[in-house]
Amino acid sequence: MTKLNEKQARFVEEYLVDLNAAQAAIRAGYSQKTARTQGQRLLTNADIQDAVSEAQKSRSARTQITQDRVIQEIARLGLSDVRKLFDDGGRLFQPHEWDDDTAAAVASIEVDQRKEPGEDGERYTVTKIKAWDKNAALEKLCKHLGLYERDNEQKQVVVNIRDDLDD
Repeated sequence: MTKLNEKQARFVEEYLVDLNAAQAAIRAGYSQKTARTQGQRLLTNADIQDAVSEAQKSRSARTQITQDRVIQEIARLGLSDVRKLFDDGGRLFQPHEWDDDTAAAVASIEVDQRKEPGEDGERYTVTKIKAWDKNAALEKLCKHLGLYERDNEQKQVVVNIRDDLDD
């Protein structure tokens, strides 16, 4: 980022926070009144584009979060199978027995131990498992794969309806 002045370098840092150019401009010290215009102008600057790209690559390498990894995680949620939580006899596996894909698909677990009414009361356990939103994950995968665009490229059929059908 040696080609950038201090304010521009700050803009790059702030832009990486939320990818919102106007807000990044404000946080970098540009006027709030002109932030939208300034943000757009800054993003057209080749040196700033290079700095943003380099910073994103550096962060991706540092965190090991790549586009492929994100798509794989979305696929884990969208393609999860609730049957993997149970053995052949219908017994719920313990969380440490789940494979990685199944564990990733679980949003929360709630365990409640109760006693039935009676003299001694029989103890039983209720376990509630909530999965992440499978439909949302599948929708993201469809968008990524461009399936919606293909659906929208259907041929239009024009039907002419005559006003004098009764004749």
